[in-house]
Amino acid sequence: MTEQLQFPEPVQGTVSAAAGETAKRDGIARAAANTPPDWATACRAAIELMARRGLPFQAADLIAEGLVDEPDHSARWGAAFMAAAKAGVIEHAGVVQSRRATVHRSLCRQWTGTASYRKAVA
Repeated sequence: MTEQLQFPEPVQGTVSAAAGETAKRDGIARAAANTPPDWATACRAAIELMARRGLPFQAADLIAEGLVDEPDHSARWGAAFMAAAKAGVIEHAGVVQSRRATVHRSLCRQWTGTASYRKAVA
């Protein structure tokens, strides 16, 4: 007969969803604040162009289409996509393997333009 392995509850304070979310927001804010303005502008325009198409896309698609170059640091992607999501331009559309060679096909978010954004720019 097999028994289910039981793990003790996490030690208080070692797992905190709120602390994780705060750290994420802080990291995205630091990345955004340190992003070169010309790259941020080009990336925002590229995200908006892809959003207007209404098809799912990821960071690799922006590079593949020659809309933007790789940023100086990978953290720039998260800040750019989160800003566009907060602005209502894009929304999460699943998780897929990345097509960027630099990340060895790791999982990444896929995005699509929101219906309200596509309607507003039509």
